[in-house]
Amino acid sequence: MLAHRTANLEPMQWRWGTLMRAPHRLAFAWAHIVLLCASFWWLTVQLTRAGWMPDGLEVTPWISSTVVHGVTMSFGFAPLFFCGFLFTAGPKWLGVEPPRAQDLLPATTLQGAGWVIWLWGAHHALWLALLGGAMAWLGLFLCHWRFISLLRNSPSGDMSHAVLIAMAGTMGLLSLAGVLGSLLVDDTDLARAWTQTGLWSYVVMVYVTVAHRMIPFFTSTALQQVTAWRPMWVLYFLVVAVLHKTVSVWFDHSGWHWPAWSVISSFWMLVTGLILLWLAFVWGLIQSMKIRLLAMLHIGFLWLGLGFLLDATGHFWTDMTGEAGWSLGAMHATTMGFMGSLLLAMVTRVSCGHGGRVLVADGFIWFAFLVLQLATWLRVAAAIMHNEYHALLTVLAAFCWLVATAPWAIRLFRWYGKPRTDGRPG
Repeated sequence: MLAHRTANLEPMQWRWGTLMRAPHRLAFAWAHIVLLCASFWWLTVQLTRAGWMPDGLEVTPWISSTVVHGVTMSFGFAPLFFCGFLFTAGPKWLGVEPPRAQDLLPATTLQGAGWVIWLWGAHHALWLALLGGAMAWLGLFLCHWRFISLLRNSPSGDMSHAVLIAMAGTMGLLSLAGVLGSLLVDDTDLARAWTQTGLWSYVVMVYVTVAHRMIPFFTSTALQQVTAWRPMWVLYFLVVAVLHKTVSVWFDHSGWHWPAWSVISSFWMLVTGLILLWLAFVWGLIQSMKIRLLAMLHIGFLWLGLGFLLDATGHFWTDMTGEAGWSLGAMHATTMGFMGSLLLAMVTRVSCGHGGRVLVADGFIWFAFLVLQLATWLRVAAAIMHNEYHALLTVLAAFCWLVATAPWAIRLFRWYGKPRTDGRPG
């Protein structure tokens, strides 16, 4: 009897080899490691800035901590999550065979280990940070090349979303190379411009493309009264909105100021924000509140519209006062609110569905999501309120981000090392 029980329990033990059973297991596992490192590191940086770290434990990077933070949050864990998703859902879109997890081992390991080395090197030596960044770039290139191979072998007649993602991946490679080159020549401002270019033209571009394809699909599947409405003009509109932000990055970097452009840009972001809010309701924001996992996607998309509205307000405010707090708040509404919420929802959904678990956001996941919303509001408020509460709000936002993401990451990481609960392969 004891031997029988042991045989039944053995398959559910966590094993490294189980990560090789599916692409999402390996890629997501590395992504969670990088996410944990980046989140804990950023909290220690904020505590150091506020003067609240104990003596001897202060964090003082050799490279600008703002640059390290922006690069890691843009190019670190997000592309690894992309890798896990695109090599799980992508082959179905394209009608091709998915790669094995073993095929992605070099690419994911280079990225995961590279970003850990990057964070370590930021505090010890520039060459070490650049080495880690170069490793991550190579891993990103290998992932991108494999995705391009899927495109080339696809017989599908509709590859619009996949092509856009491939184009965004090319911009990601170019942007990350620009960041590393800028740091090599000690040009921090240029590194920031390349980081923001990668954020918009790569990371946000992938997000809006996947959102256009998947949010209406998930909603119509779960709610029969909602029809999957996703005309191509909506996708093209999202692409133009993201490209506008990319162009604005380089206008700001160049210091070139044309009053007419500022007015046009602010008006365009205002219109974009309103259309995105309208789109959120058209896609079923109200109806989705009945299902937590679905609501997480819709609330996350709502943040994108709010981010554009904040940015439009920020442009007017900056022109009047010279303060850029609103624009910084808008960026965090997009990165933490939009990207963070969709990340939590999509990764949870893939991990549950491909782990043999019920597609549901239980109390644990829902709590993490709510804390993430609090973290976003705190960070936006900190950016806008440049007063004696700024440091406190920023530290609280970093703390809440860690509270939201760390337990979630640890929980899902444990899943990836165990077989599917339903006994199926994968």
